[in-house]
Amino acid sequence: MADTTGNTKDIGAPRDPDAAPRKSSWRYIGPGIVVAATGVGAGDLVATLIAGSNFGYTLLWAAVLGCLVKISLAEAAGRWHLSTGRTLFDGWASLGRWTTWFFAVYVVVWGFVYGAAAMSSSALPLQALFPGVMDLKWWGAASGVVGLVFVWFNKYAVFEKVMTVLVGVMFVVTVYLAIRVTPNLGDAFAGLLPVLPDEKDSILNTLGLIGGVGGTITLAAYGYWVNAKGWTDTGWMKVMRLDNRVAYATTGVFVIAMLFVGAELLHAANIAIASGDKGLIQLGDILEDEYGTATAKFFLIGFFATSFTSLIGVWHGVSLMFADFVARYRTRGELKGEEVATGERERSWPFRAYLLWMTFPPIVLLFQGQPFRLVVLYGVLGAAFMPFLALTLVWLLNSSRTPREWRNGPLSNAMLAVAGLLFLVLCVKQIWDQPWSEFF
Repeated sequence: MADTTGNTKDIGAPRDPDAAPRKSSWRYIGPGIVVAATGVGAGDLVATLIAGSNFGYTLLWAAVLGCLVKISLAEAAGRWHLSTGRTLFDGWASLGRWTTWFFAVYVVVWGFVYGAAAMSSSALPLQALFPGVMDLKWWGAASGVVGLVFVWFNKYAVFEKVMTVLVGVMFVVTVYLAIRVTPNLGDAFAGLLPVLPDEKDSILNTLGLIGGVGGTITLAAYGYWVNAKGWTDTGWMKVMRLDNRVAYATTGVFVIAMLFVGAELLHAANIAIASGDKGLIQLGDILEDEYGTATAKFFLIGFFATSFTSLIGVWHGVSLMFADFVARYRTRGELKGEEVATGERERSWPFRAYLLWMTFPPIVLLFQGQPFRLVVLYGVLGAAFMPFLALTLVWLLNSSRTPREWRNGPLSNAMLAVAGLLFLVLCVKQIWDQPWSEFF
């Protein structure tokens, strides 16, 4: 999206020469690639595949709208970091102590369960690529430890380069599959018209597709990656906005490509696949039957790249946020983006402690199974985070906490309000669907 504040120039940029506006250039792109790779996991691709399988091209417009919503959220998070010089958690803390308690519970429970899920997702394609070498649980544990070691010993610059390479693999694989299935472009263009499928729960299914793909805590981490890149003032605002557009254009390519595969390969043949990561293993078998072993192996490599980028992206981004949370708790002072830019957060003990938390306790879950009550809490907290993010960004970016020239304009307020309502509906549905009778 363009300038959502409603301004046509950087009239409020500081006069400090270090904050002079940088010309937006492709050579600066980086954090956007990271957030796109992290936000789109294997489960997101399966959700899009199933949408294509069930409804053909009908919901293509919903997938595109979902990308526009995420652009608005990530842009707002990045704008907060650059316009105020403060981190997002520092902004949350200024809204009241309740935000700190919510984040503390969320980051502990969510990180514990997500760690196991991310390791399992990375393990599935590895086991399929190398059958008989190791059990799935051991592949998962190995993926988690490799992710831990990589993030522990490398700073943001190296992390970004590796993520960019893996995104390149994801891009080539998904585009190749979309071309291979020979999409019906006429039907695809028709799918850009906002039409709901004529089936039960079609509205909720559509909202789920809009809100589901690329929508996680990584949207909040985007501002931290912007700072880690070295962007700390309003001079980088135009660059950040270009970077953010690239992020969700990339996400859009992944989503549209997989919807094409679902529509042509699965919908046309009336083939159903399982939800969750195992659906991609089923797709690999279908691809092998249709196009041969080489295409199936190529797809599994892309599947691994998709899963592993989500793993190391969360290991890095959420650990950075946790380190910021601890710094705020210890100092009670303002948290500056410049502190993230120095790289000191990535070497701090809270950063590494959270890395360990997301790796070793979840490995126990891989071998013992996930405790029922914890999984229910994980689902509820995960559903609650996105409306929390959208609504707090509306609050922060319309208040005196943000310099006037960088506050929300009508477009940004409208998009964030839509996002907040969308995620609130999905949150209520998620809470409603939990098996509470078995919980107590």
